[in-house]
Amino acid sequence: MSTIFETRYASSPKAVKQYNTKQLRDEFLIPDLMQTGKVKFVYTHYDRYMAGGAVPTSDLKLETIDPLKADYFLERRELGIINVGGSGSISVDGDIFKVNHKDALYIGKGAKEVIFMSDDSSNPAKFYMNSAPAHNAYPTKKTSLAEANKIELGSLETANHRTVSQMIIGGIITTCQLQMGMTELKTGSVWNTMPAHVHDRRMEIYFYLDVPKEQAVCHFMGQPQETRHIWMHNHEAVISPPWSIHSGSGTSNYTFIWGMAGENLDYNDMDVAKITDLR
Repeated sequence: MSTIFETRYASSPKAVKQYNTKQLRDEFLIPDLMQTGKVKFVYTHYDRYMAGGAVPTSDLKLETIDPLKADYFLERRELGIINVGGSGSISVDGDIFKVNHKDALYIGKGAKEVIFMSDDSSNPAKFYMNSAPAHNAYPTKKTSLAEANKIELGSLETANHRTVSQMIIGGIITTCQLQMGMTELKTGSVWNTMPAHVHDRRMEIYFYLDVPKEQAVCHFMGQPQETRHIWMHNHEAVISPPWSIHSGSGTSNYTFIWGMAGENLDYNDMDVAKITDLR
């Protein structure tokens, strides 16, 4: 079997206040998602959200896992994919979609056979995946980075000049609850998601990429009045509970993929914390 999975249970903010560094990392950090020749998933109990990676050196099939109690992976789920590696393709019930570097593909509920492929096994595709429960079936659709809805935010003066690319989101792709996109920091900028915020109606996962080998990102989480941090490296993800802020600062500029699900699809539904109120 080429699929690895683990389960992460939800944690209360009261408990997290007592966590040491190792406990924080064990609960929220997701390392080693991109394993050559394998599919890896982390199944969280935050909105039953899943994060995963697939690195095909030969054809890799999306298989169901025990926590889903389903005959096939997408029996009751939807799936968003962004390729962070070499060029590749994804077959969905026989229809083949070319998914190049930083292209996104949405696959709706009910697709039975999903196969991941790389154009070059020596430079394989690295498919980063998010999945959420779905109550309706919507069409499979691809979005390239060029086709994304782009929003310019921040400034170089405050070290947070960035481009947000909305890729799997209403107006571009119809989904049940899954939303995904990519945020790229400009050279000289290091802060993401400022001002910090929470959205108690949705949870979120960040996946960091384009982090230079000798550099790192310090990801901030926790309630605004009592924050914590986790040091992260390239191709690592971090779980953000609904009660937690999710922002970071790098020792270099970088890119991250955000994905979320929950009660609504309102991207702007957030409770902002003033920078001067963070503790």
